[in-house]
Amino acid sequence: MYSFVTTISAWAIPAIVVFIPLYAYFRRVPVYETFVEGAKDGFQTSINIIPTLVGMMVAISVFRASGAMDWMVSLFRPLLDMLGVPSEVMPLAFLRPITGAGSLAFTTDLIKTYGSDSLIGRIASTIQGSTDTTLYVLTVYFGAVGIRNGRYALKVGLFSDLVGFVAAIIVCLLVFGFISG
Repeated sequence: MYSFVTTISAWAIPAIVVFIPLYAYFRRVPVYETFVEGAKDGFQTSINIIPTLVGMMVAISVFRASGAMDWMVSLFRPLLDMLGVPSEVMPLAFLRPITGAGSLAFTTDLIKTYGSDSLIGRIASTIQGSTDTTLYVLTVYFGAVGIRNGRYALKVGLFSDLVGFVAAIIVCLLVFGFISG
């Protein structure tokens, strides 16, 4: 089974790269011209979202440098200690919805410090896979297409991040035997 999955994995991307232009060619789509037009649109979109990205990066830097993140973590530390959850993973609850790169760097530091097989490493890795960069997605993608009112998307996105964060902790505690089910 492992060799079958490995073979499919090795051939999936090359097959897609060959299939899409061939399919377009047989449907009489001007493949090269369509690609160039799409690349122009993509470049223009990249230029349009630069101010949004810069603003987001400044806000993240201010949030971390001001000590606001550390203060917020200290508020939750007593509750986490009471529940047996390592408070070292709490910054991910604040970083992950804002920045994928920042939360990945933080997770990498946790894994280097505590190890990938530690409870902290496992919870951090599971949080990375169970949550999304909600504020980044809303800022960049909604900004790129001109959506100004993302009120419900923000509520649903942040709620799903909270559920993912809590579920990641519970699942890790249950699966890795730190609490009994």
